[in-house]
Amino acid sequence: AIALYEKSLGPDHPDLATRLNNLAGLLQAQGKYDEAEPLYKRAIAIGETSLGPDHPELATSLNNLGNLLVAKGKYDEAE
Repeated sequence: AIALYEKSLGPDHPDLATRLNNLAGLLQAQGKYDEAEPLYKRAIAIGETSLGPDHPELATSLNNLGNLLVAKGKYDEAE
């Protein structure tokens, strides 16, 4: 499904970032932390590019990545 969104919306569309963030959340809930992390990071990169680094919607992905990193014991990265 992500590939279809990327194809139809483009690789830097904010809606794609939302879907990546949601998929990462699902993977995190399933304990698949290593699969979730790059999706959160990609969602953040898209958000920074398409919305700007200070946009409030970006905070959701940043918070989610921080929580994931804490769960993985990567406290310095989570900060």
